Amino acid sequence: MISLKSKIYVSGHKGLVGSAIVRQLKSRGYKNIICKTRKELDLTNQNKVFVFLKKTKPDFIFLAAAKVGGIYSNNKYKADYIYENLSIQTNIIHSAYLCGIKNLIFLGSSCVYPRNCKQPIKEKYLLTGKLEKTNDAYAIAKIAGIKMCESYNLQYNTNYKCLMPTNTFGPNDNYDTFNSHFLPALLKKIYEIKKYNKSEIKLWGNGLARREIVYVDDIADACLFFMKKKTVDHLINIGTGKDYTIKQYVQMLLKILIPNKKIKIKYDLSKPNGTPKKVLDIGLAKKYGWKPKSNLKKAIELTYKDFVRKKI
Repeated sequence: MISLKSKIYVSGHKGLVGSAIVRQLKSRGYKNIICKTRKELDLTNQNKVFVFLKKTKPDFIFLAAAKVGGIYSNNKYKADYIYENLSIQTNIIHSAYLCGIKNLIFLGSSCVYPRNCKQPIKEKYLLTGKLEKTNDAYAIAKIAGIKMCESYNLQYNTNYKCLMPTNTFGPNDNYDTFNSHFLPALLKKIYEIKKYNKSEIKLWGNGLARREIVYVDDIADACLFFMKKKTVDHLINIGTGKDYTIKQYVQMLLKILIPNKKIKIKYDLSKPNGTPKKVLDIGLAKKYGWKPKSNLKKAIELTYKDFVRKKI
C-alpha cells in the first residue's frame, strides 16, 4: 500500500514528465522522493542500476527516464534512440524485479501504435500494423518496455503498469527546433517572431497532420492516480481524446500569444508530415476514474512563460 511515507523513485526527474511527477508528489505531501541525476546514476549501466535499487529499495518506481525528441531527431539518430531507451527501461524493470520491487509505472508513448491506425486509438490496436518510419526505432524500444512489463506481471506476479501519453507539453520541455516535439518547436518560432518582428512562420510538411496534445500536469496527475489505483489492465492510454491539425495549432498559438498581429503561415513540403492522424481513445482511463483537468489556453500560456524565462 502506497502512503505519504512510501519511498518513491522518479527516474528522469529533470525531464518534462519526471519533473511534473516530482512537483505533484511534493504538492500532495509525499516526502520520501528519490531522484538521481545522470551524473550520479548512469541508467544505461545495468550493474549500477541494480546496486542503486538494491541499496535504496523504493516502494514504487516511476520510469520516466528516456531519450526523446521530434521527427528530425528520431529519424536521424535511430541507433541512439533504440539503444538508450532499451538499456534504460530494461535495466530498471529487470533490476526492480531482482530487488523485489513489485510496483512500477512505465511511461510509454502514443507512437507505439501503427501509423495508419483506426481512430481513436484503443490499447488493443498495439502491434496491429506498421509503425511510422520516422520514429520506428523509438517506438520499438517503447513496445519492448510494454511487453517486458506485461511478461514480468504474468511470470513474476509484479504490478508493472504502462501509461501511454499522447504528445505532451509543459514546463521543462525541450524547445530545440530540430530535436523537440512540434508544440515546443512552434513556441520557439513564435518567440522569434515576437523578438525579431517577423511576419511569417514556416511549418514542416503541409500542416494537415492531426495531433492530440496533453499538458504535462495531466500526465503527472494520471501517474499518481494509477500509482494507487488497482487495475486489471496493464496498458492504459492517457490524453484528452481531442485532436487538431498542425495548422490549427499554429492559428491557436498565434491567437493566444500574438493576438494583434497578422502572421503568414508558410509550408516546407520538403519536410515530413509524420503520422497523418493520431488521437487516443481514453475510455479505459475514464472507466477507472481518471480524466484530464487542464485548460488548454492556460497551459499554453504557462508553457510559453517557461520558455521565455529560460531564454532570459
